[in-house]
Formats: sequence, C-alpha cells, structure tokens
Amino acid sequence: MTPRIRTLTLACATAALAAPFLTVPAQATATPPRTGFEESDGARWTSQPEEQRLLATVDKASDRMSVSRLGRTKQDRPLQLVRIGERRTKNTVLLICSQHGDEPSGREACLTTIRDLAYAKDRATREYLKRTTLLVVPTANPDGRAADTRGNSDGLDINRDHLSLATAEARAMAAVIRDHRPDVIYDLHEYGSTPKYYDKDLFDLWPRNLNTDEVVHREARTLSKAYVRPAAESDGHTTGTYGIWTDPVTGEPIKQTAGDGQERILRNMSGIKHAAGLLIESRVDPLTDAEKNDEALNNRRRVTSQLSALDGLFDYTGEHRARLERATGAARAEGYRDHGPVYVGGADNDPAQPSEVIADPPCGYRLTAAQYADIKDELALHGVRVKRQKSGAYVPLRQSARALVPLLLDERATYHMVTARPDMGC
Repeated sequence: MTPRIRTLTLACATAALAAPFLTVPAQATATPPRTGFEESDGARWTSQPEEQRLLATVDKASDRMSVSRLGRTKQDRPLQLVRIGERRTKNTVLLICSQHGDEPSGREACLTTIRDLAYAKDRATREYLKRTTLLVVPTANPDGRAADTRGNSDGLDINRDHLSLATAEARAMAAVIRDHRPDVIYDLHEYGSTPKYYDKDLFDLWPRNLNTDEVVHREARTLSKAYVRPAAESDGHTTGTYGIWTDPVTGEPIKQTAGDGQERILRNMSGIKHAAGLLIESRVDPLTDAEKNDEALNNRRRVTSQLSALDGLFDYTGEHRARLERATGAARAEGYRDHGPVYVGGADNDPAQPSEVIADPPCGYRLTAAQYADIKDELALHGVRVKRQKSGAYVPLRQSARALVPLLLDERATYHMVTARPDMGC
C-alpha cells in the first residue's frame, strides 16, 4: 500500500483547525501546521515567510524529515531541499515545485505533501517511507514566486537552463540530481488553456528526448498513462498529453504547440540523466461559472488536481519500485558500453533528421585550458567525468553521462556550451 495524499491532507487540515498556523517562532508540535493557502481557504497563496515557518515547524516535529540549504538566489532567498524518509533508501523520488514563479499550485501541493508525510502515523505511509526517500525542492524559483513572474529575478526561464546552468536555481537542482540520482523527477507546473482544443484539467508529459534510455522512457510513460492520469481522472479531472491540441470530437491530435525534445528542459534532462521524468501541468483558467465567480474555488481545484496526480505518483513508485530501480540502474551503466548513436535533435514523436544524429560518436572531446576553465563548474554540477591534462582536459564518452557530453561540447548540438575537439582515435 502507498500513502493517499488527499486523505492525509484533509486529516491534517482538519486537525489544524484548533491551532491555526500563526506567525510565531517555530517549535515542535503534535498539531500539524497549516499553509497560508489553507488558512485562507484558497483565497491567497502561501507567502514565503509562511513557507519557512511551516518547514521549520515540521522539521522540528518529525524525525523522518530534514531541511537543508542548496544555495541562495540572486535576491538572497534560500533554495532548499526537504528529505522525507524513515531511513536512507536506494529508491528516490524528487519533486521540483514551481520552477515558474507565477505557477503556484504545484508549490502548494508540495508543501501540504511534505507536512502530511511528516506527520502521518498510518502503517502504509511508514512502510512506503522505509523503502522510498522523497526529496522535495518546495520552491524552485523563490524570487519569481515573490514577484509572481515566470522567470527569476533576472527574467531568466529556469526551465530553459538545465543544460548551461547559468542560474543559481538550475545549478541547485543539478547538484541534487547529481548527488542523489533520483529514479523519478516529477516537475510541477501550470498552463493557460485554449478553448475547445486544449482545455484539460491536467496535462502531463514524459521525456521525449531520444537519448532517454528505452526502458526508462517506457517507465515514464507508464507512470503517466497507467497511474498519474487515472488517479486524477478518478477524482473527476480530465487529463491529456501536454502540448498536443486534440479534436474535441475525434480526440485525434491536430497540432503540437509544446513538448519538443529540447535538452534544456528539466523533463528532457531527466531522461538524459536516467530518471523517469514527468512534467505536470494543471489548468489555471476557471472551468465553470462558479470558478469564474470565485477565485478561491478555482485555486482549490488547481491544487487538488495536483494532489490527485501525486497520489498516482506514489502508487506507481510503491508498486513498481524494484522494476524502476532496475531500469534506472541499467540506464546509468549503459554509458560505459560506449555504444550507439547520440541524438542532437528529434523527439519520440519527431524522428531525428540525419543531421541530428551523431551516428559514430567520438571517443571523447578535448578541451583547451581556457575552455575547461570556462565550464569546469558546470561539468562538475552535471556529474560529467573529466580527465585533467596539461593542455586542458579530456572528456571521455565512456561514462554514465555519455549522451550528455556531446550536447554540452559538440558543435552539432544546438545549445552546446563550447566547441570542443572530438577525438576520433578510438
């Protein structure tokens, strides 16, 4: 059995009614704290000071939870990682919440999930957390959340920075992925609907990048189609594939507006780094006249759809833990075989053109001293293995990050960071 987040959320929120979450110093308490969103019944989003107080309170109250700092933003807000588990486990699930600051529903779902799992006493939750460690970045873009903007304080879209790692926010996430090697990377967002063709309550999408290991790709699709979507639909939410317009009569795809294979996007980078990635997009726009007339009602639906989808994630990881571990473990080892093409374009629904396939990759890439000095920190954050040389550095392809190396260093890759010299003397 796996924990049911919606049930836990309702139980914790009800218990907290007797002791509402006040702006007082954090202290251990048997009563679960409430978010600002819950206190206002969805009329406003949880503020960052409220988030910090909640995390501090829960951290002190629960032995199964810890909070660590990954870094700070340009405006000096903390980037934090929450770890929840009964013990250290091989199986790890990572939630990335609200990379886009003006998409807050995923963050609210993450905060209540952290609280509920930390306080839960039921046997199913305890057994789940003995076998799976949950990692959560509760606010991946604190500056953007404070300003209610998509980008960070420099106006940069963090979800287009998971290759070059120019932002403090993306660097923090890369370090978490490198150090913890999650089996699932679950990325929570929101979207604006298009009437008739693109208006589901909840969309999701797996890694489309063609460098994603076939078995990991299959697990990500299973997570989506057999678990996340059915869980949302069981609560009355409509679901679909992100970025695909469909005919309302036939249900057939008629247009693709997003969801390409760009390696800069976390969903695709998840696959490149051998995790079953999944992008989640809840609908911002009101669904009914009642929601149009009551913003709080609309906000609550946005958050509850995220919580419903999270139930599907926990069901999947509870039931397919061993299979998932085998898939991600094999994918990480595959790079050491140093076999097969590397793709610099295309997607699972868009076959790569000949110019987008490195059919016979080099043994590695040679960096000059200046090139290595320019990108050595980013290589380290990505977990790329490098051999130092007097003339600079050598980056072999025979490593777990095999597919990532050309995307960073080969001039044929659209977003490469430097043009390194390929070594064809294999």
